Amino acid sequence: MPRIVRIFYEVVYDAICHLIEDDGFAMASHIALSTLLAVFPFLIFGTTLATFLGADQFSSTAIHLIFDTWPDVIAKPLADEVLQVLTIPRGGLLTVSVLAAAYFASNGVEALRISLNRAYRVQETRPWYFTRLASLGYVLIAVIIFAAISIVLVAAIPLALDYARLWSPLLAETLEVVFSWRVYGTLFVLTVALFVVHLWLPAGRRRVFDVVPGVLVTLLLWLAGALIFAYYLSAFANYTATYAGLASVMIVLIFLYMIGVIFIVGAEINAALLKFRVRAIFAHNFLSGQPKGSKPDKTANIGR
Repeated sequence: MPRIVRIFYEVVYDAICHLIEDDGFAMASHIALSTLLAVFPFLIFGTTLATFLGADQFSSTAIHLIFDTWPDVIAKPLADEVLQVLTIPRGGLLTVSVLAAAYFASNGVEALRISLNRAYRVQETRPWYFTRLASLGYVLIAVIIFAAISIVLVAAIPLALDYARLWSPLLAETLEVVFSWRVYGTLFVLTVALFVVHLWLPAGRRRVFDVVPGVLVTLLLWLAGALIFAYYLSAFANYTATYAGLASVMIVLIFLYMIGVIFIVGAEINAALLKFRVRAIFAHNFLSGQPKGSKPDKTANIGR
């Protein structure tokens, strides 16, 4: 068996075994439920804070950034419900309900952190209050970023298009096409978010190159899973017969469960690559021009 194939087999085998042994599927359920429970509080808190910051279009921008990577049959009903919730007037910025919404939104971040700690085989040594405050900080940063994007979309982009039409009509046409590709912006935000949570959310330290494989695996499996799940819903599934009025909620939960499994698999792949020092082995044996007859480095098995 070629060495690169054997290494690939060992990495995948180790990732799958660790996923099963450490209750990865149960953690995916935790991620799915926590994410569903966090979406509405996050948007409520975000809309309140963004309105205070002057980003009145926050809700529509956030809905696009969150749901554009979901199959339309799943995203549209949930997005419609979210819009109805966000039209309900609430008190000031620091009301009890808004602060509670921020806390419940951070539960989704905590679910990701716990799952990543297990996947990367690390123990959490930080105090619980520090990790909770860090999760609240991630929620606040996400709101600020979404608010900034909404301000750019509403104010800066139309102004840039006006100047482009005045000085360079050809450039204006190109910019209109680029700005209309909303899904690419969503994919960019999703990719950056995956890098952030893999690098800084769990305990321990990792470099950018250490998490690239898992992020790519997550993005590819997310795309394939969304397409397959959408086709399954349109062609075969009949959740109404099983769950009646709860069918739409169950469909969202099942989709989020699938995404949770994919997210954990990406982290498990990264952890397995780090365990076997694959990047160092690949660089030494395949990039440094090592003679074929020389002895390869031994893989270093770092225990769980």
